[in-house]
Amino acid sequence: MEPLLPGESGQFIAEQSRDVFVEDEGVQKVAEMLYGLQHSDELTASGWKKANPLAPAPTSDQALNWVFVVDTMNFSFWPEEETQQCEVTYKGTTYTGYMTLCAAITRAMEEGVPITDPKYFSQMNVEELGRVLRSDNETPMPMLRERHQVLTEGGRVLLEHGGSFRSFISQAGNDAQKMVELIVQKIPSYRDEATYEGKRISFYKRAQILVADYWGLMAARGQGDIINMDWLTMFADYRVPQALVYLGALRYSDTLMQALKNGELLSSGDRREVEIRGCSIWCVELIKDRLHKLVQERDGQPCSVNSVIIDFYLWPYAKQHHKEMAHIPIHHTRCIYY
Repeated sequence: MEPLLPGESGQFIAEQSRDVFVEDEGVQKVAEMLYGLQHSDELTASGWKKANPLAPAPTSDQALNWVFVVDTMNFSFWPEEETQQCEVTYKGTTYTGYMTLCAAITRAMEEGVPITDPKYFSQMNVEELGRVLRSDNETPMPMLRERHQVLTEGGRVLLEHGGSFRSFISQAGNDAQKMVELIVQKIPSYRDEATYEGKRISFYKRAQILVADYWGLMAARGQGDIINMDWLTMFADYRVPQALVYLGALRYSDTLMQALKNGELLSSGDRREVEIRGCSIWCVELIKDRLHKLVQERDGQPCSVNSVIIDFYLWPYAKQHHKEMAHIPIHHTRCIYY
């Protein structure tokens, strides 16, 4: 059985959900907030370079492979203890979270490690990757063995398909949906799926981010004519749901809120974890639809903001407002999917 696609999965989960709820008033509020921002740089794909300051220049051949390496290992950066964050300092700036990975890969390139070459990263050993991802404090980046496994696997797939991310992804033409399907079909670590109420569902968080980053990078090169971008959903992780709860667009049941506040770890595929991710997807779809309606009603014109652009806005928003959001717990799941 083919699983439901991410958008359909989100709708199916939101309709059955017992612990996570999409709140209509909050959806309206976020749509209004985005409406006020729609003419700013924050709601365009051109924000890509700004959002990825550590990436190589978009025009360089290495940039596309850099994106592949980073997105293949883009999961599980939260620390066991808030006080014990993995840190990487690069050119005088200290990074935490996802940015430690970006900084580490760019640092390795400067040190002469061919980390963006699939011939190298398809067969590097764990120790070599450990050196690339080394932390500048006592806390290592979590899940080194898993990162090594998925990166070497991904590298081998690229070698079977022309030896670069560009040659691999070009098999999908310029269609975002076909790109996601190709990635998920060929690279096992990207198969971000679960079972919910007897149905196979999918989130494909990293596959969708990889396509969105490819789009952002090509747009930065002036070549962003990828179709079907509207098919992509938000990227169901642990940061954006927190922002949606903070903004009143998502609500957690008291029992779920308490479980998260008690620090309960949710395993990958746990019903509550699936509900958090699925309802986040559906919530952003509804925000997008509401925003399009507002623009149509007030300005009499179509709106080109898609779910990816909304996610590109909400993720940094969550980072910037993390202090105000501290009372809303993020859910913790150790897995390779996000």
